[in-house]
Amino acid sequence: MRVEYINPFVETSYRVLKEVLDGAEVKRGDLYLKSTAMPVMGVAALVGLAGDVEGRVVFDMTFETALNIASKMNMETMTKFDDMAKATISELANIITGQAVTKLHELGFKFDLTPPALFAGENMEIAALGGTSENVEALIVPLVTDCGKVEVNVAIRERA
Repeated sequence: MRVEYINPFVETSYRVLKEVLDGAEVKRGDLYLKSTAMPVMGVAALVGLAGDVEGRVVFDMTFETALNIASKMNMETMTKFDDMAKATISELANIITGQAVTKLHELGFKFDLTPPALFAGENMEIAALGGTSENVEALIVPLVTDCGKVEVNVAIRERA
Protein backbone atom coordinates (compact mmCIF):
# COMPACT_ATOMS: atom_id res chain seq x y z
CA MET A 1 0.00 0.00 0.00
CA ARG A 2 1.53 3.29 -1.08
CA VAL A 3 1.69 6.14 1.39
CA GLU A 4 0.55 8.55 -1.37
CA TYR A 5 -2.90 6.92 -1.20
CA ILE A 6 -3.16 7.02 2.56
CA ASN A 7 -1.94 10.48 3.53
CA PRO A 8 -4.83 12.40 1.94
CA PHE A 9 -7.35 10.32 3.93
CA VAL A 10 -5.49 10.82 7.20
CA GLU A 11 -4.84 14.55 6.67
CA THR A 12 -8.38 15.22 5.50
CA SER A 13 -9.91 13.21 8.37
CA TYR A 14 -7.89 15.25 10.86
CA ARG A 15 -8.80 18.60 9.26
CA VAL A 16 -12.50 17.83 8.72
CA LEU A 17 -12.98 16.46 12.25
CA LYS A 18 -11.35 19.58 13.68
CA GLU A 19 -13.66 21.73 11.53
CA VAL A 20 -16.98 19.94 12.15
CA LEU A 21 -16.24 19.61 15.86
CA ASP A 22 -15.88 23.40 16.03
CA GLY A 23 -12.14 23.54 16.55
CA ALA A 24 -12.03 20.76 19.16
CA GLU A 25 -8.67 19.19 19.80
CA VAL A 26 -7.89 16.23 17.55
CA LYS A 27 -4.84 14.10 18.33
CA ARG A 28 -3.41 11.45 16.08
CA GLY A 29 -2.64 8.19 17.84
CA ASP A 30 -0.02 5.66 16.79
CA LEU A 31 -0.81 4.06 13.46
CA TYR A 32 -0.72 0.34 13.06
CA LEU A 33 -1.25 -2.28 10.37
CA LYS A 34 -3.80 -5.03 10.54
CA SER A 35 -3.96 -7.80 7.96
CA THR A 36 -6.72 -10.06 9.21
CA ALA A 37 -10.43 -9.55 9.75
CA MET A 38 -10.89 -6.95 12.44
CA PRO A 39 -13.73 -6.14 14.81
CA VAL A 40 -15.66 -2.90 14.46
CA MET A 41 -16.22 -0.71 17.54
CA GLY A 42 -19.96 -0.34 16.93
CA VAL A 43 -20.52 2.19 14.14
CA ALA A 44 -18.62 1.99 10.87
CA ALA A 45 -19.06 4.16 7.78
CA LEU A 46 -17.50 2.35 4.82
CA VAL A 47 -16.64 3.95 1.47
CA GLY A 48 -15.43 1.79 -1.41
CA LEU A 49 -12.81 2.88 -3.95
CA ALA A 50 -12.53 1.69 -7.55
CA GLY A 51 -10.44 2.71 -10.56
CA ASP A 52 -6.63 2.74 -10.67
CA VAL A 53 -6.83 1.34 -7.15
CA GLU A 54 -9.37 -0.72 -5.30
CA GLY A 55 -10.11 -0.78 -1.65
CA ARG A 56 -12.06 0.87 1.09
CA VAL A 57 -11.90 3.43 3.84
CA VAL A 58 -13.77 2.80 7.08
CA PHE A 59 -14.46 5.37 9.77
CA ASP A 60 -14.91 3.28 12.90
CA MET A 61 -16.19 4.51 16.28
CA THR A 62 -18.29 3.54 19.27
CA PHE A 63 -22.00 4.40 19.46
CA GLU A 64 -21.15 6.98 22.11
CA THR A 65 -18.57 8.68 19.89
CA ALA A 66 -20.96 8.63 16.92
CA LEU A 67 -23.67 10.27 19.01
CA ASN A 68 -21.25 12.87 20.36
CA ILE A 69 -20.06 13.76 16.85
CA ALA A 70 -23.61 13.82 15.45
CA SER A 71 -24.70 16.05 18.34
CA LYS A 72 -21.86 18.49 17.73
CA MET A 73 -22.43 18.57 13.95
CA ASN A 74 -26.19 19.13 14.37
CA MET A 75 -25.75 21.56 17.28
CA GLU A 76 -28.24 19.64 19.41
CA THR A 77 -27.95 16.83 21.92
CA MET A 78 -28.75 13.49 20.34
CA THR A 79 -29.44 10.58 22.68
CA LYS A 80 -30.43 7.86 20.19
CA PHE A 81 -28.56 6.57 17.19
CA ASP A 82 -31.55 7.33 14.96
CA ASP A 83 -31.88 8.18 11.27
CA MET A 84 -30.59 11.73 11.81
CA ALA A 85 -27.48 10.50 13.64
CA LYS A 86 -26.89 7.84 10.96
CA ALA A 87 -27.24 10.41 8.17
CA THR A 88 -24.81 12.73 9.97
CA ILE A 89 -22.10 10.08 10.33
CA SER A 90 -22.59 9.02 6.69
CA GLU A 91 -22.23 12.65 5.63
CA LEU A 92 -19.05 13.00 7.68
CA ALA A 93 -17.59 9.99 5.80
CA ASN A 94 -18.75 11.54 2.53
CA ILE A 95 -17.10 14.89 3.26
CA ILE A 96 -13.78 13.32 4.26
CA THR A 97 -13.52 10.84 1.40
CA GLY A 98 -14.71 13.37 -1.19
CA GLN A 99 -12.02 15.86 -0.19
CA ALA A 100 -9.33 13.16 0.03
CA VAL A 101 -10.15 11.82 -3.42
CA THR A 102 -10.08 15.35 -4.84
CA LYS A 103 -6.51 15.65 -3.49
CA LEU A 104 -5.61 12.29 -5.02
CA HIS A 105 -7.08 13.31 -8.39
CA GLU A 106 -4.89 16.45 -8.27
CA LEU A 107 -1.88 14.13 -7.80
CA GLY A 108 -2.88 12.19 -10.93
CA PHE A 109 -4.60 9.18 -9.33
CA LYS A 110 -7.93 8.28 -10.89
CA PHE A 111 -10.63 6.42 -9.03
CA ASP A 112 -14.22 6.72 -7.93
CA LEU A 113 -16.03 6.37 -4.63
CA THR A 114 -19.07 4.39 -3.64
CA PRO A 115 -21.61 6.19 -1.47
CA PRO A 116 -20.97 5.58 2.24
CA ALA A 117 -22.53 2.45 3.71
CA LEU A 118 -23.21 2.66 7.42
CA PHE A 119 -23.00 -0.38 9.66
CA ALA A 120 -24.03 -0.32 13.30
CA GLY A 121 -24.16 -3.22 15.71
CA GLU A 122 -22.32 -5.45 18.11
CA ASN A 123 -19.75 -8.13 17.22
CA MET A 124 -19.21 -7.07 13.60
CA GLU A 125 -15.94 -7.39 11.77
CA ILE A 126 -14.48 -6.20 8.49
CA ALA A 127 -13.12 -9.08 6.44
CA ALA A 128 -10.58 -9.29 3.62
CA LEU A 129 -10.90 -6.94 0.70
CA GLY A 130 -13.28 -7.95 -2.07
CA GLY A 131 -14.08 -11.33 -0.56
CA THR A 132 -10.73 -12.70 -1.71
CA SER A 133 -8.76 -15.06 0.44
CA GLU A 134 -5.63 -12.95 0.17
CA ASN A 135 -5.32 -10.41 2.92
CA VAL A 136 -4.78 -6.77 2.16
CA GLU A 137 -3.18 -4.86 4.97
CA ALA A 138 -5.25 -2.08 6.43
CA LEU A 139 -3.58 0.93 7.96
CA ILE A 140 -5.40 2.07 11.08
CA VAL A 141 -5.02 5.71 12.14
CA PRO A 142 -6.67 6.53 15.49
CA LEU A 143 -7.86 10.12 15.81
CA VAL A 144 -8.72 11.05 19.39
CA THR A 145 -11.15 13.94 19.83
CA ASP A 146 -13.13 15.47 22.66
CA CYS A 147 -16.08 13.44 21.33
CA GLY A 148 -14.20 10.13 21.42
CA LYS A 149 -11.91 8.09 19.20
CA VAL A 150 -12.43 7.65 15.45
CA GLU A 151 -10.28 5.08 13.71
CA VAL A 152 -9.60 5.76 10.05
CA ASN A 153 -9.09 2.31 8.52
CA VAL A 154 -7.60 2.43 4.99
CA ALA A 155 -7.09 -0.68 2.84
CA ILE A 156 -6.10 0.10 -0.74
CA ARG A 157 -4.28 -1.88 -3.41
CA GLU A 158 -3.37 -1.12 -6.98
CA ARG A 159 -5.33 -3.02 -9.56
CA ALA A 160 -3.37 -5.85 -11.10
